[in-house]
Amino acid sequence: MDSGRSNSGRGDAAGGRGRGRGRGRGNNQNQGGGRGWDLGQQQGVSSNQVPPQQVSSYTPLQTSATQQQHELGGGRGAWTGRPLSAPSPPSPVQPMSPPQMSPHQSAIGGRGVWIGRPWGSPPPSPVQPLSPPQMPPQQSATGGRGVWTGRPWGSPPPSPVQPLSPPQMPPQQSATGGRGVCTGRPWGLSPPSPSPSPVPVRPLSPPQKPLQQSAADELGVQKLKISEQSALPSASESKESQMQAIRRPDKGGSISNKSIGLLVNHFAVEFDPEGTIFHYNVNVKPESSNDNRLGNKTLRKSGMRLIMDKLFSRKALFRDLNAGYDGEKNMYSLVELPTGNFEVEISEGEEIRSGSYSITIHLANKLMLSRLNDYIRGILPHIPRDILQGMDLVMKENPSRRRISVGRSFYSSEYRTENDLSGGVAAYRGFQQSLKPTSQGLALCLDYSVLAFWKPLPVIEFLIEHLKRQFTVDHVKTRRQEVNNALKGLKVRVTHRRTKQKYTIAGLTAEDARVISFQRVDPEGKNPPETIRLVEYFKDKWDKDIMYQDIPCLELGTEKKSNKVPMEFCVLVEGQRYLKEPLDKNVDRLLKKLSLPKPKERKNAIDEMVKADDGPCGSVTRNSGIRVHTEMTGVEGRVLHAPDLKIGGDRSVQVNVQKCQWNLLDRTLVDGKTVERWALLDFTDGDRGNRLQASAFVNNLMGRCNSLDIQMAEPLLYQVTRMNELSSVNRLEKLLRFVVEKCGTKAQGKLQMIVCVMTRTDPGYKYIKWVAETRIGVVTQCCLSSQANKGQDQYLANLCLKINAKLGGSNFELMGDLPHFDKRDHVMFIGADVNHPGPMNKSCPSIAAVVATVNWPAANRYAARVSPQAHRSEEITNFGTMCLDLVNTYYRLNKVKPRRILVFRDGVSEGQFEMVRSQELADLKGAICDGKYQPAITLVVAQKRHQTRLFVEKENDGVSGNVPPGTVVDTKIVHPQDFDFYLCSHHGGLGTSKPTHYYVLRDENAFTSDELQKLIYDMCFTYARCTKPVSLVPPVYYADLVAYRGRMFQEVVLGTQSSMSSSPSVAASTSASSTPSFDPSFYTLHPDLENIMFFV
Repeated sequence: MDSGRSNSGRGDAAGGRGRGRGRGRGNNQNQGGGRGWDLGQQQGVSSNQVPPQQVSSYTPLQTSATQQQHELGGGRGAWTGRPLSAPSPPSPVQPMSPPQMSPHQSAIGGRGVWIGRPWGSPPPSPVQPLSPPQMPPQQSATGGRGVWTGRPWGSPPPSPVQPLSPPQMPPQQSATGGRGVCTGRPWGLSPPSPSPSPVPVRPLSPPQKPLQQSAADELGVQKLKISEQSALPSASESKESQMQAIRRPDKGGSISNKSIGLLVNHFAVEFDPEGTIFHYNVNVKPESSNDNRLGNKTLRKSGMRLIMDKLFSRKALFRDLNAGYDGEKNMYSLVELPTGNFEVEISEGEEIRSGSYSITIHLANKLMLSRLNDYIRGILPHIPRDILQGMDLVMKENPSRRRISVGRSFYSSEYRTENDLSGGVAAYRGFQQSLKPTSQGLALCLDYSVLAFWKPLPVIEFLIEHLKRQFTVDHVKTRRQEVNNALKGLKVRVTHRRTKQKYTIAGLTAEDARVISFQRVDPEGKNPPETIRLVEYFKDKWDKDIMYQDIPCLELGTEKKSNKVPMEFCVLVEGQRYLKEPLDKNVDRLLKKLSLPKPKERKNAIDEMVKADDGPCGSVTRNSGIRVHTEMTGVEGRVLHAPDLKIGGDRSVQVNVQKCQWNLLDRTLVDGKTVERWALLDFTDGDRGNRLQASAFVNNLMGRCNSLDIQMAEPLLYQVTRMNELSSVNRLEKLLRFVVEKCGTKAQGKLQMIVCVMTRTDPGYKYIKWVAETRIGVVTQCCLSSQANKGQDQYLANLCLKINAKLGGSNFELMGDLPHFDKRDHVMFIGADVNHPGPMNKSCPSIAAVVATVNWPAANRYAARVSPQAHRSEEITNFGTMCLDLVNTYYRLNKVKPRRILVFRDGVSEGQFEMVRSQELADLKGAICDGKYQPAITLVVAQKRHQTRLFVEKENDGVSGNVPPGTVVDTKIVHPQDFDFYLCSHHGGLGTSKPTHYYVLRDENAFTSDELQKLIYDMCFTYARCTKPVSLVPPVYYADLVAYRGRMFQEVVLGTQSSMSSSPSVAASTSASSTPSFDPSFYTLHPDLENIMFFV
């Protein structure tokens, strides 16, 4: 519902989703995160080559949209006016050499990348500069889009009597909108010569002053489709060169309350910088057999791996194989492999159909590891993703062969006895891994993970354990539906014959094993077909007696080709994820405990897995010449000062030193709203055990509100109804309209709020929110009767915080100014996120949400906009439009537009940074900027879906074993040159704290490391729903809540369509179930709510 503990930060207790929604598995669930209901409880290219085009694909982690937790519990780089990290510009009287073009770029405004010299040629000597062409100060020599100012970039502007220089631009954009590229040094200055490749030892640490500007993207190794063409200048590489990230403005922050020693799950990786990774394209085709069983059927990854393993078993050709294979088209090796056409025979009994398979292997590219070394040292400006892809695949080959692979994670093939969850389910331990270029060199990041799988039991044994209630084989027929539901869709292997083939259970046979018969056909055609009973067939063919003849058999396969096999000869296949009904409370508690180990336990598990024979440092990695140090990286962390907070009466409150929490006992809110017109809607009628004690609840709620300086009057209306009213959108809308109209007859002015009390969590929660927020325009606050009747102070205080925020009040503010700004700066903070449908959904829209502050200097009140967009599109397609609307809202409320804008973007990986800069940021500036209005914009990505974890070296430095709130790290484990850092702003009371990774993509506000880190940390104290700092900067937190609210609206639309399409008149419409969910009108907020925080 809307309720919950005041410190939980989880929202309503009857629906909505907390922030923890899988953004970081194992993240602290008490930071406004975690799933569940908050009911007031806890809850290779040579030097003259450029790699071919790379196309990366990315699928974000998805959380089930059916889990209600939200309210119920739960571009381009900035030009700074000087070359970034470049030497001082030469004297203006010295001529400058003009830029030389790539052969793939015209000299007249082409869109290729200027690299300062011909592609692949050595850099020009700096002692022979060429004079630039003479031209007007605002026009390039060829009329292209770049601007020649007649002076080096970053030199002082001309005197006032001379024509003014153009406005400062991001490095990738000229003053006239062209797409020329700034390389971070004065025009005409020769690029620095790369250092010679070092001997085969670990990569060199980057110099203190990197020679060139690095690309935006930190490694997020993803699936790449690499061209089979010979290496030409890559389009993606050209784009990456254009999209330069912001350099770190200093050597990192320095301010702190104290410094502490930390260990980070980054493991240093050594490689031969003069080595080569050979990239091969692999094509496997089944050769048609006599009966055409193979045909052109697409092979799965497991089948492709089986075929390649058969090929590689030929030691005469492939001895000492140490290659990484993705199970599809790509294979990487640090040694050359034979190429050409090969043939493999698959015999009967394997996982794929028997027959002959043709394999073609040819060399696609040679990837020089020196390029990766140059990137880490700051010489190469763009990240060599193809090389990282190859190294990552090689290091994943060992666990891929020996562990259960699920997505990007690898799990043990066996479970520990203590991790048995009962019911045929067990928790399996595993890890996720990735390669990251960092300031200390290349690093392997590995984190612990736990996942529930079905145990690989014999089917009958599985049924006895899973169905419980003293289930025996004799109950198969009497409890047939339960048995069918438990088994349908699971994969099994058969034991009556030697085979590795897997079959999917389609269901149970209609007849018992004793009476099942079928036509047996002579494969040679010598004898006519004969009818034979299943029992006789198994005895005659396989010499097997069927023990359980009076129960149904399993239907394996499909309707077209079904196999009837007795249950006793079937065993569940290992590695099947548990995705069915929820576990019972005790089992769920155990799984959560295993998923959220304490810091010491997590660190020990990581240390164990990185050293394991079946881990990433196994034989394949070692034999490939890659060495991984198995000790965690030591780094210094700084603990920032917590800010002082302002509460009612302009009083100051200091937070708890260790946990950075504060309480509201005998304290009031900064701006408590008056609640004069509200109604109580009681859905508990008819439920004796959970009937609301209305009088006591109203008195308790009013008392707690008044104590916080929220003046609350008696409700205008107390309406009693039943829970079944929540099952129909139409009935519920009529009920809510009745309540609003009835209250309108009793008092002047519109109804401010409806408090809805329910007996249980119910799908109708989303109907309440959709009707109230899009149709009627009234704020609702939901809660459960079981918690409302208890009347606990903490629970009621949490309700009060939400009520006040929803009505436009201010709960608490920072006592001082936000870092880097003063009260004269009108600053808007924007948060943006996209919510995607579930993994099995193929058509529903993704939901984009944008929130922004509408007050200053408190900057704690937000307005929200939500919009549907293309299925699984991560780019916010109408970002500029939504932001323009919010900027105009700020102007209406403050009579001035914001002078500075900070955008916090959530939910994007490093591979998507270019999209955010070149598309979303460009859309934003194009929408809001004009000749008179040019706000300074800073763009920061906030990432929670990463594997980096911080552990204190000394337990005394931590809190509950975790790093203290305010811990920031911006050395060694961060990007070699880009402006990024890790900040753990919250107290980790459950499991191991997970820091947020902040990555600056553009900065026109000239932040220092200290200023931006302190700004974000202080903002984490202004989250409206709890009295402690949260783990993520509030604009992003709120954007996630709004995006999930939009997902609920979409579910309401689908539910309405389903009920409509059930009637004959509507069933004929094939588009009724999909098109309306993309209609923006279904998501348009009521005008009375669009500028208040209805979503908290």
